Parts: sequence; structure tokens; C-alpha cells
Amino acid sequence: MRYTDIAIIGGGLSGATAAAMLGRAGVSAVLIDPHDSYPADFRVEKLSGELQVERFLKTGIGESVLRRATFAGENWIARFGRLLDKAPSRQFNILYDSLVNAVRDEIPASVARICAKAVAIETSSERQRITLSNDETVSARLVVLANGLNVGLRHQLGITRTVVSACHSISVGFDVVPAGRTSFDFPALTYFSERPSDRIPYVTLFPVGPRMRANLFVYRGFDDPWLRELRRAPAETLNAALPRLKRITGAFDIPGDIKIRPVDLYVNDARGQPGLVLVGDAFATSCPVAGTGCDKVFTDVERLCNVYIPRWLASDGMNADKIAGFYADPVKRACDEWSTAKAFDFRSVSIARSPYWTAQRWARFIAWSVQGLLRPLGSAVHLEPNFLGHASSSSSSSSSSRSSSSSSLSSSA
Repeated sequence: MRYTDIAIIGGGLSGATAAAMLGRAGVSAVLIDPHDSYPADFRVEKLSGELQVERFLKTGIGESVLRRATFAGENWIARFGRLLDKAPSRQFNILYDSLVNAVRDEIPASVARICAKAVAIETSSERQRITLSNDETVSARLVVLANGLNVGLRHQLGITRTVVSACHSISVGFDVVPAGRTSFDFPALTYFSERPSDRIPYVTLFPVGPRMRANLFVYRGFDDPWLRELRRAPAETLNAALPRLKRITGAFDIPGDIKIRPVDLYVNDARGQPGLVLVGDAFATSCPVAGTGCDKVFTDVERLCNVYIPRWLASDGMNADKIAGFYADPVKRACDEWSTAKAFDFRSVSIARSPYWTAQRWARFIAWSVQGLLRPLGSAVHLEPNFLGHASSSSSSSSSSRSSSSSSLSSSA
């Protein structure tokens, strides 16, 4: 039996960040994950925007981790084959496994790292018992469940999942190389869809080391034949969907493998669970199109490790009422609600054909165009690439009702 205050199950971005923060704060903790080094996985490939980067810096490890990323200080914004703006950017590009392993390097030696899988959890209002695949047992005051999309332990504990939007979006990742020349003209690029019927919100290209990486986002079913065509003939399929993209990029090829990842939006309900707290995707997923996943992870972990765990450890017991304070935290709830609303708004502004959302698309196009014209004069107002204009603050009534429903699920969990 190994004894500790905090047992973290899952060594991805949320679990590794929590382990690093707790270890630096002198809290007794162990990190349980079956992989000694985090394997290749298609998820986050860049951190961008002032808000997201600042949230990462609040964890105390962001500055050293971001040194391992490829920085892009300018991002071109384009649509209809027209360059709208060359926007200053605070974009740090890094593949997900490299990001997680960089975070793991920040975990102090005082945090034991157990290379095994958690196969069972027994919870109570005092201590929690974790059985591992290597026959070891861990006793902890609190379990931080940060095992992402894995459902086995949550099913065992009776934690129910509410699907807010099945296959809400699909992310596609691949390398792209210029054809007949050595490099692209742009440092980084966000190219927005030309037609709602394409069901593509945008494609973004950004450097990771010597490579130019592309993330394409689509709103389609996972069995859509278009995805099979994309795998078979990626460059041709992309050019057919975004025919004027080459006016900005020039001719290009797509070598190597294509990674495709569908995303369901869901919330897990951990009410009534003593001694256990869920963070990151283990609690609720986000839509990669909206780019809020890292915001949610860093907010969850920062609030948990800086505010709640020190408070919980200062008193006896670890009952469900005590843990409920984390799920009700106003900063966490605001981030969760913002992330959910943005996921639905981005889908609507990309593919909906009502007069309202058509106007939103043109408003965004005009806003980018005006910003690009004003920038040489030094009077541009900086807008992030996932700017939604009016839609981000006052979406349509149907979108608002979905957001409110999802938010109530988040708060009740």
C-alpha cells in the first residue's frame, strides 16, 4: 500500500499540469499513467491568444514549457482567396505529445510517477483506494480523475454522461508542403470557408519546428464519404472544397498520414461522489473548432490546485459537499459556459443559412477586412482568428437555450 494526499489518474495535459503544480507547492501526490513517455496523439497542436496563454502562465509552468514550442508572431487571415489581414499573433505551436512531455518534465521528483493503469477505485468521505494493474494499491485522501476520454473508471463509479452534441465536429491534422518551392510566403494562416455548404469553418496552417502543420475542421458525420475522399486524395479534396485557398498558399502537397478525430460534446455528472474530482475532458469536452479546450484544462487545474486542494487538505474528510465547491466555482463555470456557447455559435456562424447567421458571416468578413485596412495606420483593433463578432456575446435564441442547458449540466455536475 502506498499512501499519499493526492492521487492523479491520467498523465495527459490536465493530469500532468496538476502533478507539476501540486509538486511545486509541496503537496504529497502521485501521478498514475500507463505510459512512461506520453505517446503520439492527435489533439492540441497549438496554444494561441492572449487569454489562453495567460491561463497557462497562471499554472506556474507555462513559461518554461512554451520555450519548447515554435512561436509565430504573425498570422494571416484570409477568405474568398483574399488576404484580409496580417495580424500580430501570440501563437505557440507544439504537437500534443510534445506538449504533455514538456509539462511532465516540470513535475518535481517529489511526485511519484507510477507507470501502471488504474483498474479500480473505491471512494469514501475519508480515504480512497486505487487498485493498479501492477498489483500495487494506492491510498489517497483525494483522487483527481484526469484520464480524458477513458470511460472504464467512470462507469465503475456510476458516473453518468450526458451527450450535449454527438459528433459536434471533426478535426483533421496533416503536414503540408509547398509544391515547386522551398517555403510558404506566410508565417501562419487561418483561411475561412467560402460556402456554408462545404461544412468547413476554417483551416489553419502553422509551423511546428521545420514542418508546416495544418488543422482542418469540418461539421460532418464520421461516416461521411467526403472523409474517405480526403484520405484517398487529400490535396485534391481540399482544393475542391476551398478552391481559392491556393491564391494565398500557392500550390501545395499533403504528404504523410492524415489524422481524423471526431468530437462529441458531453458532460459527466459526478454529483454525490466523495473523495473524487474530475478535470479536463474527464469532466466535459470542448469543441476544437472554438479553440477553448486548453482554456478549460488550465482553468480547471489552476482553480483546483491553487484554491480548492489547499483548502480541502486543511480540514478533515473529503465528502461530496466539500468537493461540490469546485464544480460551482464561478471562474470555472464561466469558462465552461463560454466554451459551450462558443462551440454552438461557431457551428452556426459556419454552416447555418438563416438570415441572422448569414449576416454574422458577412459581419465577420467585413470586420477582418476593415482591421486589415486600418492596421498600416496603427489603429486596428486586434481580433483573434476565432472571433465571432456579435455571435459570441448575443447568439440566437436557439443557440442560447442550448448553451443554457449545457451550462446547467456543467454546474450540476
